[in-house]
Amino acid sequence: MKEEKHIFSMLVDNVPGVLSRVVGLFSGRDFNIDSLCVAETLDPEVSRITIVSRADAPIVEQIEKQLNKLVNVRKIRDLTGPKAVKREMALICVKAKAQHRAEILRIVDIFRCKVVDVGPGHYILEVTGDEGKLAALLNLLKPMGIKKIARTGPIALFREPN
Repeated sequence: MKEEKHIFSMLVDNVPGVLSRVVGLFSGRDFNIDSLCVAETLDPEVSRITIVSRADAPIVEQIEKQLNKLVNVRKIRDLTGPKAVKREMALICVKAKAQHRAEILRIVDIFRCKVVDVGPGHYILEVTGDEGKLAALLNLLKPMGIKKIARTGPIALFREPN
């Protein structure tokens, strides 16, 4: 069977130890976590954990069942597929030599990024979008010299019904 990237979104009690138990479930079964994002929801007593991991269908089902058994997990969903809106955010520090500055700013405009920091030899860019957008942006910036990057990994929400 083919391993696919799955995005698990879960609502959990916002109490100490919950994240550790969720991550422990993955590591205890030898599943790698590609990305992890945790933040409080509108309700300060509830957090949303988004985990991206690669697994085949039977393993995904097993993961969901095991996560549902954890006491502090209120709800879990696999947001893989077209019924979810997915976005990723990245901060990219790119070398900004004089001869490349105009080109970098054109790329920023095309990709609807923001320049959030400027220095004598760099720009720090902020970008949000899907994986394809980020990959295309990185490919264009690579020749100029990417100094460092920080990415969130995907976060996702189910689309609301019409």
